[in-house]
Amino acid sequence: MAKASKTQVGLGSILSTVSGPSTHEPPMSSVEGAVPPDLIDKVVGGDVLSQTFPYNETKAAEYGEKARCPMAGMAREADDSVVRASTITEDNPNEKTGEGATEGENMLKGDLDRVRSDSNLQALTTNQGVTVGDNQHSLKIGLRGPTALEDFILREKLTHFDHERIPERVVHARGSAAHGYFENYQPLTAVTKATPFSEAGKQTPVFVRFSTVAGERGSTDTARDVRGFAVKFYTDEGNWDLVGNNIPVFFIQDAMKFPDLVHAVKPEPHHGMPQASSAHDTFWDFISLMPESTHMVMWQMSDRAIPRSYRMMQGFGVHTFRLVNAQNESVFCKFHWTPMAGTHSLAWDEAVKISGADPDFHRRDLWEAIEAGAYPEWELGLQIFTEEQAQAFAFDVLDPTKIIPEELVPLTPVGKLVLNRNPDNFFAETEQVAFCTAHIIPGIDFSNDPLLQGRIHSYVDTQLTRLGGPNFHEIPINAPLKEIHNNQRDGMHRQNIPRGRVAYEPNSLGGGCPFQAGMNGFTSFPEHISEDKVRGKPEKFADHYSQATLFWNSQSAAEKQHIINAYRFELTRVQTPAIRERMVSLLVNVDATLAQAVADGLGISLPAPAPLASDQPFPVLPASPALSETHYPGDGSIKTRKVAILAANGVDAICVNALYDAILSQGGVPRLLSIKLGKVETAQGSALDAEATLETMPNVLFDAMVIADGERSIANLALDGRTVEFLRDQYRHCKPILVPRGASHLLQKAGIETMLPDGNPDPGLIIAEDRLSDEIEMFLMTLAKPRDHGRETDPPLV
Repeated sequence: MAKASKTQVGLGSILSTVSGPSTHEPPMSSVEGAVPPDLIDKVVGGDVLSQTFPYNETKAAEYGEKARCPMAGMAREADDSVVRASTITEDNPNEKTGEGATEGENMLKGDLDRVRSDSNLQALTTNQGVTVGDNQHSLKIGLRGPTALEDFILREKLTHFDHERIPERVVHARGSAAHGYFENYQPLTAVTKATPFSEAGKQTPVFVRFSTVAGERGSTDTARDVRGFAVKFYTDEGNWDLVGNNIPVFFIQDAMKFPDLVHAVKPEPHHGMPQASSAHDTFWDFISLMPESTHMVMWQMSDRAIPRSYRMMQGFGVHTFRLVNAQNESVFCKFHWTPMAGTHSLAWDEAVKISGADPDFHRRDLWEAIEAGAYPEWELGLQIFTEEQAQAFAFDVLDPTKIIPEELVPLTPVGKLVLNRNPDNFFAETEQVAFCTAHIIPGIDFSNDPLLQGRIHSYVDTQLTRLGGPNFHEIPINAPLKEIHNNQRDGMHRQNIPRGRVAYEPNSLGGGCPFQAGMNGFTSFPEHISEDKVRGKPEKFADHYSQATLFWNSQSAAEKQHIINAYRFELTRVQTPAIRERMVSLLVNVDATLAQAVADGLGISLPAPAPLASDQPFPVLPASPALSETHYPGDGSIKTRKVAILAANGVDAICVNALYDAILSQGGVPRLLSIKLGKVETAQGSALDAEATLETMPNVLFDAMVIADGERSIANLALDGRTVEFLRDQYRHCKPILVPRGASHLLQKAGIETMLPDGNPDPGLIIAEDRLSDEIEMFLMTLAKPRDHGRETDPPLV
């Protein structure tokens, strides 16, 4: 582009300012002498660049059929970089301003190393970098006098402390997170142009947050609740957030009801109770009047609502999404995360006791597993189906209270998720991360699921309040790897310093930049819709029970009993009899055996079934094995499983060492527990260090237990009542137990029989006839399997 002559523009405008007007245009000579050449070049170049935009070339393409394929925006390169600069002084760097912007780049991107800090061997400073001489005392007028208002160090410290807490999330307030990556197996370009699926072996960085839904930030980890499973993919084309749960369906069918649901499940407003629990009147009042919730509540009353760990629970995208390929062809899709360690849960009694022993049980488990190098892994599976298939289903795929049974659409494994790094700072990363269903990339698109449509708005809206304004995307954990270029400006906590005078599009003064990418950018799938505006639901949404029945019929006998027990517990705590009866009337439509068992547990007569919302017949679906936890036993290892080894003075050191070696060799975590901390004398005359006590690490924190050999050790353990409690709860919670024959009297004291209630041998109770070392392998093989619920009775016999 040829440089324009200075005479082509009116240079008098250079000296005109808002605060001091120029009354006339000076002669050329005085202008050249008084105005820096770069400023003249900037004004002249800006005018020349603007002249290359005689009109908006894309405007005609915005209407009619042409709008289906948007044109790329107009873009021109300036002859001189100073034309698009904010100021001609940008080449005057210092330590704070740096070297200035790099053309065509946004430096607010990339990894988190640029914002890490470490204070090793560094002196304490204020937030303004002033070195602090005394961090122990406020500034006083005399040693016993009043504190001085001028103490800026005290005021800064207290003010920051007072504002350290930001508003917690309305839901999913309590969470834990980790960094990792998603590795794709094979190219999925036939169905999507989304870059994480573009080639075999491609790795995309991720940040994953797990959470409970109902509880506040300080609540317990092991409450009966839905768990969030949110994955932020830092892709080549921007951030994609797959914001899901560990249950594949939801309570409601339309986002209009979400505030009602949350208000109902949160603590009751008149007294602020209960915390992190659905066992109260307002929740069940709402649910009993919303029969579409029946399917989800079945999942919530199942073992899925009390996972053994975040590492051992499934994740689901819940909604139906679209996949779009480069040819703009679309298919529907549902996302499933399956843990490699298997899908495992806690016993309800165990979960309650863990809440008292370690409210951070899940958070600690995730952190410790990653720190130990036992990186959690999940496989991503997709259910891919066409619109024609969807129309043939007996249910509506836009209904978030429905699943697609895997017998209808099998899972296609497409990649694995690995979490291999804990956050450096909980607040900066885990607490400030902002997920949103609206964050998608080319190749992923929305369906018309009415709950999803509302979430697209709601998540962005809530982050504005929680994170203090519209610039939460600039918080480092939220910043994409892809550079951000747009005309959004200002707002609270803005960090980016945009270059130039242009903050609109189309423009000519900025060379048309940033410009729209046209078909190279994100374009929504052109779904054809021709309908009247209406508030309502499709007829298929009126099927409230068939999938709840499907879920019930797909459970094992033990899982069914757990569901009955959960309903009984929750509804017993409901104080309004009418709500209990109304809830059971819904269950009558699910399964007669279930409804009768719950009614018996509540001491009420079986009510009549609740009226159906539709007269049309709904399908009877065959059982689906994939809906039972027994379908996901895991990889058969004992990695990260915790084993308590109980010992006291007189323990056999050879036995303890053999136990440790065997457990550690297979990736398990042994812990030597004794009556008190300190040295444990061995029968051989040496000493072992107790790692914890029966008081501080109770039985519910372990996956299995062993009573070590040693006659005197066993006798000492028998003197502590907590040994019997340990045994009793390990037995009730169906965990493996290994004891020497010499400890049989402890089993009797705990009320533990060597046979199961049905008369069969107990595979989880191993009694060594000679030395424990002979039975260790059998014990570890039992530990590697899912729990055997054969010990359970209702009520418990032990």
